[in-house]
Amino acid sequence: MDSALTHLRGDPVMGGLIKVYPPPNFQPHTNYYHELIDSIISQQLSVKAARTIEERFKDLFGGNFPSPEQILEKDIEELRSVGLSRPKAGYIQDLARKILDGSVQFNHLDSLSNEEIIKELTAVKGIGEWTVHMFLMFCMGRMDVLAHGDLGIRNGVTKLYGLNRTATPDDVKEIANKHSWHPYETVACWYVWQSLDNTPKD
Repeated sequence: MDSALTHLRGDPVMGGLIKVYPPPNFQPHTNYYHELIDSIISQQLSVKAARTIEERFKDLFGGNFPSPEQILEKDIEELRSVGLSRPKAGYIQDLARKILDGSVQFNHLDSLSNEEIIKELTAVKGIGEWTVHMFLMFCMGRMDVLAHGDLGIRNGVTKLYGLNRTATPDDVKEIANKHSWHPYETVACWYVWQSLDNTPKD
């Protein structure tokens, strides 16, 4: 992290944020399957609402997080009974199927590039680029992820860099490149979020 902060101080805007906010404390883990299910459940929900549905989801399986096989033993209506929308119930089952047929695997993710992981995981219905960016950052702990499509990042870049319109994803990429955020885009994004006092937003 010291190397990241030293590097990012080369951007005066980042340097100012680093003075104001403490450094991030990322805690990556390897429970990738659980993380992706939670990501699908929590899409477009408040943290509180997502947590409630996640608990009900586990209760449907005796209080434990279900295996892919167990998920496919339930029909869509049973999954919906815990508060999941019909599309989300379908997305969770699609992920379970892809894990069982081998088209989604987790034991090799650490050896893949960010782009390869994005390509593989977005093949699952309901998992888009934004979700994979969050997965790469907060689950895998990848330091070189630019969440260019995140609304909070776009709003933060607009404000911090004085744009006269809301930054587009391409604007975010251009500013990150101009100010040499690579290879610590994840840390730079974290500071942009802090400047808005926001959590990541889809």
